[in-house]
Formats: sequence, structure tokens, C-alpha cells
Amino acid sequence: MSGSSNSLASKILNNVFPRVPDFYGMINDQCDLCSQAMDALVDFMDTGAEDKGLLVRELEKKGDEIKARNMSVLNQAFATPMDREDIYRAVSTIDQILNYAKTTVREMEGLGLRPDQNTREMAQLLREGVDALKRGYQKLGVTPALADQDADAVHKAERSTEKAYRRAIAELFKVDAQLRALDNGEPRAESAALTHVMEVFKRRELYRHLSNTADKMAEAGDVLHDIVVQIS
Repeated sequence: MSGSSNSLASKILNNVFPRVPDFYGMINDQCDLCSQAMDALVDFMDTGAEDKGLLVRELEKKGDEIKARNMSVLNQAFATPMDREDIYRAVSTIDQILNYAKTTVREMEGLGLRPDQNTREMAQLLREGVDALKRGYQKLGVTPALADQDADAVHKAERSTEKAYRRAIAELFKVDAQLRALDNGEPRAESAALTHVMEVFKRRELYRHLSNTADKMAEAGDVLHDIVVQIS
């Protein structure tokens, strides 16, 4: 009888005071997955291995499932430990990083591009930023004020990625050698120049895509900062 009474009392209490879902843990699940995807992206940029690119796509698909779960819990939650809009933004922005990682791989496959030193550098910087984002969200439920340092680290990684992007673009558009070959009338120079131009525009799109990924990462860092301000 005692056990039955306790069970009834628990049901009544849960109806009156519903449990708050562990949104900290759920967002951390997304960050963990995003971090794994960045590791796979760096490996892909290091090796160009098809299986590494496939892993990025698989992790992005799993990320969609986790995002859907988190959104469903959010929509049904009676109470939340932080502003609902901030939870929504956190879930969405982390997912966007995963989306950009996947489409980067697809873009390289579609354009027939191999990784180069520039894509490796930018992928490594993106991983640094996502790792900082992960550390920050892990601190929210324990020491939220300290998470702002990690939000700053996310933005530092974004700025470093943007600098790497600008260097890559400047290097890409050095066409003096091709122009000299044309001026000198070297055999097949025109064909080589056209091939080079096509390569330039393909890589420009790829570099820009990685830069845009960094922008999405910075947006996720902004959300982390906003949550820190709200709850610390």
C-alpha cells in the first residue's frame, strides 16, 4: 500500500510540477556530434579519403535526428532552464555547422576537388572553434560564467579562419605565370590557362564555403554568449 501511495503521490507531483528536461545534456549531445564531424572533416582534408567524407555525411544525418529530438522535447516542455528562444537558437546553429560540413564534402566531390593546404588549415581552425563551443556548453550547467571565455575562443577561431580564407583567395588569383605563358605564345598555353581559370573558380567556391561555415560557428558562439549573460 505504501508503494502504491508513493507512486500516486509522484504522479500528482509530476502533473503539478513537471520535470524540466535536461536541455544542457541534449545540447551537449549535439556539440559532441558536431565535434566528431569536425574531426572527420579534418581527416578528410588531410587524406581526401572517401570513407572520411562518408563519415562526415553520416554524422550530419545523425545530427538531424538529434536536432529533431531536441526540438520535439522543447515544444512539449512545460518549463525550461533558460529562455526557449535561446534553446531553439542553440539547437539550430549547432545543426547548421554540421550541415555546412556535409555540403563542403559534397561540393568537393561534385567539383572533383582534392584537399589542399588551405582547406586543411581552415578545417583545423573550424575544429578548434567547435571544440571551444563544446567546452562552453559543457560548463553552462555547472559554471556558466566561465563559458564566456569559450564563446570568445569560438570567435577567435572564426577570425583566424577568415584570415586563412583571405590568404587562400590571394594565392589563388596569382595568375602571372599563366599570363606570361600566353604572352610568350607557348604551346598549349591557352588550354592550360583555361584549365587554371576553372580550377580557380572551383576552389574559390570551396574556400568561400569553409568561410561561411566559420560564420555559422560564430553565430553559435553568439548564442552561447547570450545564454551565459542570461543565466550567470
